[in-house]
Amino acid sequence: MTEPEQCPSGTATLPLFPLQTVLLPGTHLPLHIFEPRYRQLTADLVTGTVPEHEFGVVALRAPLVREVSGLDHVYSVGCSTILREAKRLPDGRYDVVTRAARRFRLRELHRASAPYLMGVVDWLPDGPVPATAVSTARRLAEVARSAHQRYCEAAWHADDWHPPHDDADLGELAYQLAADCLLPLEDRQLLLEETHPLRRLRIVCRLLTREAGFLETLGAVPLPPTELATFSKPADLN
Repeated sequence: MTEPEQCPSGTATLPLFPLQTVLLPGTHLPLHIFEPRYRQLTADLVTGTVPEHEFGVVALRAPLVREVSGLDHVYSVGCSTILREAKRLPDGRYDVVTRAARRFRLRELHRASAPYLMGVVDWLPDGPVPATAVSTARRLAEVARSAHQRYCEAAWHADDWHPPHDDADLGELAYQLAADCLLPLEDRQLLLEETHPLRRLRIVCRLLTREAGFLETLGAVPLPPTELATFSKPADLN
């Protein structure tokens, strides 16, 4: 399967899937698809009717929203994701796994042009890191990795997490560090919207340091990510 361009510019039209979660680039998203319109979306993704098997995920601003009818119902910055696996169940539902790809800013919503929600989006690339900031970036990455280690050692058993590879891309590192951590939706949205890699690393360092402090103070350990997915697998809207 051909990967879409990771740092695109310009405008595109994407199918949209509103969820009560924020999808970060590079992370995997399991979904159980049961609503008819999103079954149709899945079928269109599987057959390639939707270009590059790609659709967009946007976070709902309020959990009580049952039907997205305007831009004010969702956050304006979302992330596209690529269908990787799809299993059709006997009753017509699907279990799918996707991998998040690239960020976008939502410009328009269209509810009548397809059986499912469509959006006009502007791709949202990162800003450049100046060559003069390379040493600063390395030091910041080390601090962020240390914050991630402190959080994970307080939250998980040793086998339930692993640090990002040493050669992880600077632009993706903050997302990889946040993927192992149970951050509030607003914090994940803040990371998603930040377009400067160094500022994003500072943000994730602050967030993980805060959350590790909470865990150490309260002595409360959440379920590991592998078990948590069993209980809180994202699902489409009723």
